This record gives sequence, structure tokens and C-alpha cells, in this order.
Amino acid sequence: MTEYSTIITEIPADYSRVGLIRLNRPKALNAFNSTLMQELAGALNDFDADEDIGAIVITGSERAFAAGADIKDMTGASPVDMLQREHLSLFDKIRGVKKPVIAAVSGWALGGGSELAMSCDMIVASENARFGQPEINLGIIPGAGGTQRLTRAVGKALAMEVILNDRTLTAQEALNYGLVNRVMPIELYLEEALKLAAEVAARAPIAIRLAKEAVNQAYETFLREGVADERRAFYFLFSTEDQKEGMQAFIEKRPPEWKGK
Repeated sequence: MTEYSTIITEIPADYSRVGLIRLNRPKALNAFNSTLMQELAGALNDFDADEDIGAIVITGSERAFAAGADIKDMTGASPVDMLQREHLSLFDKIRGVKKPVIAAVSGWALGGGSELAMSCDMIVASENARFGQPEINLGIIPGAGGTQRLTRAVGKALAMEVILNDRTLTAQEALNYGLVNRVMPIELYLEEALKLAAEVAARAPIAIRLAKEAVNQAYETFLREGVADERRAFYFLFSTEDQKEGMQAFIEKRPPEWKGK
């Protein structure tokens, strides 16, 4: 199996036909950088091509699924820089995985971490999971589908509060609003996700693939257009002074001073 520097992959012995990917940047709470995103895309592609794998689970640690993007990696970026790095296009590759992908989420799932979980087909959360889109505090907006997928999952009013006012959702709130499939005690959430993946993987592979495509077709009608609009707005915000101030303030651990330009 391929060796990676920011993720760990394995095929758990007790769960037939399941591939497991662990995000592994513990000091950064699994925040995304270009290496992690590229390795994640590669591991998903490998499992998707493996005929012995029927479903895939993505998880982090008990403390954090993923705390968004690495802000230091983006602070001085221009719109063209962000476009050329193609970080966000890697989320499209997750959507392109043909086999079912289940997110096992514990702790923080913020920004891109929340968007990664929502890009998966199902979510099993631990009781301490927290979902949020705090990009507004940096002078930007979600750029990997957050404005679109969250609104479809929980409705306009709550999505507005999460995205405009940095509200986080508890695991139970996420369950109540239909964002996650189930909530489990922290010691059981990963086991439950692997069990669910094994049950799905045991079913007819072609039927599973076509069923996933059909559900996504129903869910994503007009979603691609919405994500494209969101992405253009996200890139544009890297030309604003507020974006530079928001990210610099984050790094310096001080409140930002917004200028509205």
C-alpha cells in the first residue's frame, strides 16, 4: 500500500471490502494543505479502482475531523494564485468517486473540513462532533461547496446563520436537521461508520454505483452551477483588503479590523 505523509490508509481486517483513509496532520488539527489534498485524492482514486473495495470511509482523529484549510498557506494569495493551485478542484474528484464514501466525523469539522464531510455520501458523527463554516471571520466565504450543500441539507435559514454568523452545529443538531445519518458515542463512531460501509459494500456493486449516481442527480440538480458561482466569489475575495486583514489577524491571534474593501 502507498506510503503517504499526511494521511494513513488501511483495509481493516474486520470489515470486508472497506477502505479506510485517516487524515493525519494532528498538530494542525488535520487542516488541509496542498499535500494532504493531493494525497487524499490519490488514495480515493486507488480505492475506487480496487475491485476488492466496495466502500470507503474517511476519518480524522477524535479531536478533529478537519479544521478547514491551512490559513498560512493562503494568507498572501491572489485570485490567480488560488485558481492555479486548484485546491478546490480536488473536492470535485471526491464527488467523482464511483463507490460510496462515508465520513466518520469526531471533533471539529470546520470550513473545508465540513465541506469534505458534506461531499461524502453519508456522515456518521460522534457525540462531540461540531460542524461550522467560519470563513466569514477571514473575510471570505466557503469555496468548496459549503454555501450550496449546507443549504440543501439544513435549509436556507439555518445555513444563513452558520455561514453569515459563524454558528456551529452540534452533532445532535446536525442529526435533527438531516446533515448526518447518525450520532454515536465517541468510542463507537468509527466502528459504526466501518460497519455501515461494510454493509453497503456487501451489496450488488453495479446497482450501488447506479443508485449513488441517481441520488446525486436528484440532489445536485443545479448544484454544479451554484458551486461554480460560489467558487468565482471565493476567488474574487482574495483581491480584497479584508481577506488579507482577516487571515493576518487570524495568524496574529487578534480581532480583525474590517474596511469593507
